[in-house]
Amino acid sequence: MLRVIVESAKGLPKKKLGNPDPITTIVFRDEKKKTKSINSEVNPVWNEALEFDLKGSALDSSSFVDVIVKDYETIGKDRSIGSAKIALKDLATGQAKSLPSRNVVLVNEKNQDIGGTINLVIGYEPPANAPPNPNEMQVGGDVAAGGGDGGDGGDESNTDGVQVTSPGGDPSPGQPGISPQKIMTRARNRHRPLSNKPQDFQIRARIIECRQLPGNNVKPVVKVYVCGQTHRTRIKKGNNPFYDEIFFYNVNMLPSELFDEHISIRVYDSSSLRADSLIGEFKIDVGYIYDEPAHAIMRKWLLLNDPDDASQSARGYLKVSMFIVGTGDEPPVENREKTEDQDDIESNLLLPAGVTLRWITLTLKVFRAEDIPQMDDAFTQTVKEVFGGHGDRKNLVDPFVEVNFAGKKLRTKVIEKNANPEWNQLLNLQVKFPSVCERMKLVVFDWDRLTKNDVVGTTYLDLSKIASSGGEIEGKTGESEVGFLPAFGPCYINLYGSPREFTGFPDPYDDLNYGKGEGVAYRGRILVELITQLDGKIDKPLDDIQSDDILVAQKYQRRRKYCLCAVFHSATMLQEPGEPIQFEVSIGNYGNKLDSTCKPLASTTQYSCAVFDGNNYYYLPWGGTKPVVAITSFWEDISHRLDSVNILLYICERLQSNITSLRTAIQAKAPDTRLAEIWLKLVNQVIEDLTSFKTPDLEGMPNLTALDFQIKNLRDKTVLAVREAARTMLEEATDVKEALSDIEGWLERLQQLAEEPQNSMPDVIIWMLRGEKRVAYAKIPAHLVLYSTYSEQACGKYCGRTQTILMQYPMDKHKGLKVPVQICVNMWLGLGAYEKKFNSFAEGTFSVFAELYENQAQVFGKWGTTGLVGRQKFSDVTGKLKLKREYFMPPVGWEWEGDWIVDPEKGLLAEADAGHTEFTDEVYQNETRFPGMEWKAAAEPYTDVNGEKAPSPSEFECSPGWEWEDDWTYDINRAVDEKGWEYGVPIPPDDKPKSWVPAEKMYLVHRRKRLIRRRKKVKDVRATADKKDQGDPEGWEYSSLIGWKFHSKARPSDTFRRRRWRRRMAPADRMGSAAIFKLEGALGIDEEAKEAKTDASTMFGANTPTVSCIFGKPYIYHLRVYVYQARNLMAMDKDSFSDPYCHVSFLHKSKTTEIIKATLNPTWDQTLIFDNIEIYGEPRTIAQNPPSIVLEFFDSDQVGKDEPLGRSACQPMVKLNPEMEVSPRLLWYPITQKGKNAGEVLLAAELILKDKGKETDMPIYPPKRGDKLFMVPQGIRPVVQLTAIEILTWGLRNMKSFQMATITSPSLVIECGGEIVQSAVIRNLKRSPNFPGSVLFLKVLLPKEEMYMPPIMLKVIDHRPFGRKPIVGQCTIDDLEEFRCDPYTTKAEVAMSSKVALMAAAPRYTVIDMEDRRPLLQTQQQEKEKDSIDWWSKFYASVGDHEKCAPYLKKGYDSLKIYECELENVPEFKALTDFCNTFKLHRGKFDEDEEDVAVVGEFKGSFRIYPLPDDPAIPPPPRQFRELPDSGPQECLVRIYVVRGIDLQPKDNNGLCDPYIKISLGRKVIEDREHYRPNTLNPVFGRMFELSCFLPQDKDLKISIYDYDLLSRDEKVGETMIDLENRLLSRFGSYCGLPQTYCVSGINLWRDQHKPSEILLNLARLKGISPPLIKEDGSSLSFNEHDYTLSEFEHSKEIHEHLGEPKERVALHVLRTQGLVPEHVETRTLYSTFQPTLSQGRVQMWVDIFPKSLGVPGPPFDISPRKPKKFFLRAIVWNTTDVILDDTSITGEHMSDIYVKGWMPGMEEDKQKTDVHYRSLDGDGNFNWRFVFGFEYLPAEQLCLVSKKEHFWSLDKTEFRIPPKLILQIWDNDKFSLDDYLGTVELDLLHLVSPSKTPEKCKLEMMEMTSPKDNRTNSLFAQKSARGWWPCAMEQNGKKILGGKVEMTLEIVNETEVDERPAGKGRDEPNMNPKLDPPKRPETSFFWFTNPCKTMKFIVWRRFRWIFLGLILLVLVVLFFAILLYSLPNYISMKIVKP
Repeated sequence: MLRVIVESAKGLPKKKLGNPDPITTIVFRDEKKKTKSINSEVNPVWNEALEFDLKGSALDSSSFVDVIVKDYETIGKDRSIGSAKIALKDLATGQAKSLPSRNVVLVNEKNQDIGGTINLVIGYEPPANAPPNPNEMQVGGDVAAGGGDGGDGGDESNTDGVQVTSPGGDPSPGQPGISPQKIMTRARNRHRPLSNKPQDFQIRARIIECRQLPGNNVKPVVKVYVCGQTHRTRIKKGNNPFYDEIFFYNVNMLPSELFDEHISIRVYDSSSLRADSLIGEFKIDVGYIYDEPAHAIMRKWLLLNDPDDASQSARGYLKVSMFIVGTGDEPPVENREKTEDQDDIESNLLLPAGVTLRWITLTLKVFRAEDIPQMDDAFTQTVKEVFGGHGDRKNLVDPFVEVNFAGKKLRTKVIEKNANPEWNQLLNLQVKFPSVCERMKLVVFDWDRLTKNDVVGTTYLDLSKIASSGGEIEGKTGESEVGFLPAFGPCYINLYGSPREFTGFPDPYDDLNYGKGEGVAYRGRILVELITQLDGKIDKPLDDIQSDDILVAQKYQRRRKYCLCAVFHSATMLQEPGEPIQFEVSIGNYGNKLDSTCKPLASTTQYSCAVFDGNNYYYLPWGGTKPVVAITSFWEDISHRLDSVNILLYICERLQSNITSLRTAIQAKAPDTRLAEIWLKLVNQVIEDLTSFKTPDLEGMPNLTALDFQIKNLRDKTVLAVREAARTMLEEATDVKEALSDIEGWLERLQQLAEEPQNSMPDVIIWMLRGEKRVAYAKIPAHLVLYSTYSEQACGKYCGRTQTILMQYPMDKHKGLKVPVQICVNMWLGLGAYEKKFNSFAEGTFSVFAELYENQAQVFGKWGTTGLVGRQKFSDVTGKLKLKREYFMPPVGWEWEGDWIVDPEKGLLAEADAGHTEFTDEVYQNETRFPGMEWKAAAEPYTDVNGEKAPSPSEFECSPGWEWEDDWTYDINRAVDEKGWEYGVPIPPDDKPKSWVPAEKMYLVHRRKRLIRRRKKVKDVRATADKKDQGDPEGWEYSSLIGWKFHSKARPSDTFRRRRWRRRMAPADRMGSAAIFKLEGALGIDEEAKEAKTDASTMFGANTPTVSCIFGKPYIYHLRVYVYQARNLMAMDKDSFSDPYCHVSFLHKSKTTEIIKATLNPTWDQTLIFDNIEIYGEPRTIAQNPPSIVLEFFDSDQVGKDEPLGRSACQPMVKLNPEMEVSPRLLWYPITQKGKNAGEVLLAAELILKDKGKETDMPIYPPKRGDKLFMVPQGIRPVVQLTAIEILTWGLRNMKSFQMATITSPSLVIECGGEIVQSAVIRNLKRSPNFPGSVLFLKVLLPKEEMYMPPIMLKVIDHRPFGRKPIVGQCTIDDLEEFRCDPYTTKAEVAMSSKVALMAAAPRYTVIDMEDRRPLLQTQQQEKEKDSIDWWSKFYASVGDHEKCAPYLKKGYDSLKIYECELENVPEFKALTDFCNTFKLHRGKFDEDEEDVAVVGEFKGSFRIYPLPDDPAIPPPPRQFRELPDSGPQECLVRIYVVRGIDLQPKDNNGLCDPYIKISLGRKVIEDREHYRPNTLNPVFGRMFELSCFLPQDKDLKISIYDYDLLSRDEKVGETMIDLENRLLSRFGSYCGLPQTYCVSGINLWRDQHKPSEILLNLARLKGISPPLIKEDGSSLSFNEHDYTLSEFEHSKEIHEHLGEPKERVALHVLRTQGLVPEHVETRTLYSTFQPTLSQGRVQMWVDIFPKSLGVPGPPFDISPRKPKKFFLRAIVWNTTDVILDDTSITGEHMSDIYVKGWMPGMEEDKQKTDVHYRSLDGDGNFNWRFVFGFEYLPAEQLCLVSKKEHFWSLDKTEFRIPPKLILQIWDNDKFSLDDYLGTVELDLLHLVSPSKTPEKCKLEMMEMTSPKDNRTNSLFAQKSARGWWPCAMEQNGKKILGGKVEMTLEIVNETEVDERPAGKGRDEPNMNPKLDPPKRPETSFFWFTNPCKTMKFIVWRRFRWIFLGLILLVLVVLFFAILLYSLPNYISMKIVKP
């Protein structure tokens, strides 16, 4: 099903009367479906889904949908507005499940942009019966959101958003069958090969906004941590803060290290000082972002969570853009339109829809480790041994494991003194899944008590390889899913790093243990298992593994015996002789010569001394006796894994070979029939291979894990899908070249499948040892040499086959500059059970010997054992280890065959002349004297150069096979006198001088002279060979000193001799060659030696048997190497060139080509002939796998050592029959140096087997050049034809001085194909940098085939005084294809340029009359228009920001073309080099540390290449460069318009900069420092600069952006350069862009110097066509056989009063169809010298160029920035209700003292608050209070402009653009404590939530987030005022509750309205509009402290009045009785006294 969601359109053009009623029709496969119509709307929103039934047929790559937008008409036909076509290729190929199509441009019937766009989302569900698409097999691709059921893959989904497998699924045991639709297979999808050296990167993070942050009254701040650098945003207030701040992080590091770094984004509450101030965080890998398209994630929402509490839900959302800019990357353009800004969070989360992030637990079980090397010093062990204790050196390590993942780190316990520790621990890591972190890092440490822990080794578990999303491979319903969660093991992981040998010194290769670089040695292995748990929280991060699990893991540790045999066929290309060499082969710890933990094995070859090959290299003279290494080891049987890998690699290799053939045929431009033939073979072979070669079934296999089943399932499904895709291609493909990309996609997928994460078999490592020192290594994955019984294809690629290996130095800083040695080795690895299978692979006869050496010394002329100082009578080859014949015992299963015999080792005899064809014997004659006396012979009259005794010249004999060339002479080519003497004085205790001088002095008492005699080898090879074998008859080898250098014949100076004794062994039961695998352990050894305290490592190898493979007679071969030419070599000399030659090495022979002087593109045309090459082994084997030919290129230097230029290799074509007629084909082979491309070499080679007696059958020798050099013969060399090269030499620019002198008189030399031509000399480069004669012609024989085409070489020579002509610059032009042309069809327009032709043709007095003759009323209207329309209206209309330019669009004015790149990078303008190209000139030596070669100048010119007729009678074709413009200087007026900067690099500490513009043109410099823009990274400049200059002298315009600093020096942000000459000369009219209309007034005033009709007339002349015919009234025009009418162009456009005459308008419209540069704004990237490859930001600008000779141009545009408008927000707070009653009065009543506080974000200093409504007992408050907020507002941008100083010490105010919002808070007033917060409401004035009319309807739900299209929101700026109730919320226990309701009136007024309708703050005067009366608050509302009467009345009296009345009554009664009692006695007494 295809589902099209039609969302919305915008910018549809208006009708003549009113707005259109748009309706959208979608057409797919002739089926139409329509949306509903939207009445009267230019920005309609449909949001309708239209579904198309595919009827069982899947999409193909050519599928598309048509989108047609029409104006709906009730009566009559709908009128078409615009249409678009959307290709569905991405959906068809499976690259996406849905296709979001945003801002698709709509075009009219004439394919012209109508200015409108449409947004759609297209979703695709393939039919159930459709074959799976191979592109869907890319494991771990993203599933895009939107467009239907993007996340539904299974039959049902659980609530966590993780899919459950369908009922037919069969999940593997121990692995949940769950397939989340997102997985990180990022490491596989790197877009390009990454450098292995540190380079510059820039990481940019833009923090846009947060939403839904939890907490009350929070002040959030965002901190971003990257690579140890931290940046933080400004502090904002509220739960939805808006930041829009960008941070830059500049790093210089290895890409592999950078991609493992994390970006951590944390949001903090700045007002909280407690530990819980962290609100939430998000982490992401840098590598995850780099692998996204454009290395960026743009405007995505991140889900914040609490890292410490997995159970908590989301902690808010953060919107960010992050991108990584590497070398050569362009930063992506960020779409910042408002509609995109306010998108729905859920649909724009970083992870796609259908994937719910959920917590999972990755449980890593760490069982045990083995073979951990010694890491601690053995001092304590040595002390133990001294005191009789038992030392255990192998366990000197205290290991533990540390695991890192997603920023979390866990470690196991430390197990002390154990090289094979058992941890048995669980490590639980709880992470969000799908995770954006890719690799789990496992590091094994050695714990140290006092010092830092040492790293033993580092390895990684890559989640992308042990998990799969399964979202791309959707099988038929009912089949199991291929997706699975991360799982691994139980399985061993091998550790590699530095060599195992422990020393107390710092390890020079320690970095390898950290995982930096390729590990060179095995360092142990760890057994781990990873399982993923989806449910439950972890109890503790570290736990012990249960005993049951330990028992289960035991079965994965079962070992089987493996046998490894390596036969060394040759060791060549050694650079120097030196000490004897041996090779060691090891797998794991088995075979390591210097490690004593394994029993000794025959793992090393015999020592051999290197011999010169007669030309350049040395080799080991093994001859027919090849050394053999045999190792037995014990590993787990994982053959089912490695068999699958080998089968897939076999298929990939065959596919790769066919792809290479197809690519070569395409490059050679083979005919289509040949291409189709190769393609057909390729596709058929893919189908056949994938059908025939099945991976093994897993049933019954050992060591099976859950991951094995999942990977098997994944591989089977992928293979099936690729096979089906191949069948589909076979049926449907039409274009071979298009199919190639799909085929390469298959190869990539199959290669990914061939990766085996659970490969526990260690690599085979070969070491070259020189003496006892490890020198070089090679690593071979074990599966490549593994034998399999499953099938032939399951055997490793090199199993039983000879492979050529270039060994390398460990941690080679020179990256392979020198090859230590090239070896040819044949390896076989197999299970011990199959060891007899080795017999079928073995060649030659294997022999096994025990050997020892008998040593003697010469004392007093007699040989004996008495003078052996420190040596034994019988020893090993090193002489250090004592051995005896009697104590040797054969290993078990072996027996002696024969007795001990003397068998000299020829490979250790180092004769000085070995391998040489010419040799010089030398001896020094010595004389002494007393000072001033006569010279006499010295005590030792003849010595060698070191002063040691040597034979006299008469004692020298010519060796057999040599003959003398001359007599003894003395050498005078040294610092000697005329007789050859040199003089010196011995300084005691030496008896001979250490230094020599060439002149005799009285005090010099010793002199010597060097006598030399040359000899050369005779040509009789056989006689030489016979004599050479005759050494000492007793087999002794002699040496003057005890050491390594021995010779076969005794000399008088010899003092030491030895001979080798050997004894052959044979297996007891005959097994053939496989018997060598029974050689386990050492031979028996002397008991005395055992007792001696000798380190086992020194014994190793001494007593192991030596194994050799003896071949019969060699086969003789004849090799021819055809070296034709090379190109693009590196310049190694100061003259910018090299003198290249080439050493060609094949096995033990090498030859050298001739030296070609001063070139980077040498043509040797040379055949190197290697005659009589002896190769042992079957010719058929050689034919299938011939040895490689290695070519090393050098630069010849007269002084100093020759410098390497690079290396290449190729394999020869083997001819077993010399009469074969097939000739090898010359092909280009890459030359590499230090892993980088260093050129190419064109060569071929053939290896021919010679039959004895058939010498005449060999190919005839090729023709000679000179006496010795053979040329490449016909039939192999390229076929050539006579070709013409026309060269337009226009001029030289920016030539830098040479040898401190400026270049004044240069000329140009052009070389191609051996022909040379030179230009005329420029007399004065400063005044006129163009060449006087501009066109050169060259006839040259060039190859017909493009691939053999030689480059064109340019050399610039400066003509200096005294005849000096140094080369001051050079350039090589490789790709000549673009300059080829057909001379009979190409017109002369290429040579002309539009502007220069105008200058040549136009009269000097041209004036454009633009006099203003408009009526006064029209002028007044235009003055009024200026207020509402400016240039920025035009700019924003062009960028699609229609809200900022509404009136402009309605008037139908021009728009600009906005280019998101430099104008010269726009493809249709051909880099503006159509007239002439610019070639960079280089000079000097290539510097490997520099990324780019220094540019010393530029050559401007061009070429035309075309064939010439072979027959001289045929006239030559016409010349191409004609009618050239005048090359003299032109004075021009240049206008530079700089619009704005984008994302500039910050230069100040606050993360911002203060940019200003600096313009440099020639010697003129303009610093616009006064107009700097403070504190911004996105400045709006709006500046225009006008300069005059002379072209071409001042052609380079430099626009720089600087950062203004008051005190320090201004820093440069970046700069960009524009070549003004190219713009003036280009025929695309780039000097001044063509506007859309011809206006004679208004803001779009015509500014060119010529009218459109004149430009069109000139264009016709350029094209060689008739002039245009224009009608008088301008209604129509005829041009180039086409008729145009004005109405045709202007039928849908409004005709306004600014337009010029029709004649010019129609001419302009025609011009705009000719592909000329339109009126535009270009976006230029800024670069700096600090980071020359990284963007420092961008600047939008354009340039106009006007030659002054053509008159005065039109007036410039005014692009000054817009000024903000002053607005005022009046907010009248009327009442509140339902406010939380926060206080309790003394009388126990609940009440609040309510007041309201308000402010606008960004203007917090203007906070305003109402008066207090005291004692609100029911939550009601009455205020009648007015807030008045003044703010600067940009209506066009809909943002507030806030200018304020960030700190009191800040110099400038910073401008912020903030969305207009109002924040209101309700507070409870407290006098003696802090006020209490009761609630808040945040109102977006642009999207104001409509208030409720009554408080009852006012609820919290109305403030929930709504989409921008929600009808409940309106812009307050549009509706001016709003009144009603809004709810205030506060947070309680993590939930939002209603804090109160507030009734308000909101009103927006501008400055004019403020004066007309004034209003004061609060209830201050002027209290009007409306007048606010004091609120009628209840009498209970008062403050008790200031109103005592009211306090008595309303608090005391009301509550306690009855108590008061009772008390008063009681007091009265008491008083009555008291008075009564007081007065009664008196009264009674009175009565008594006075009755």
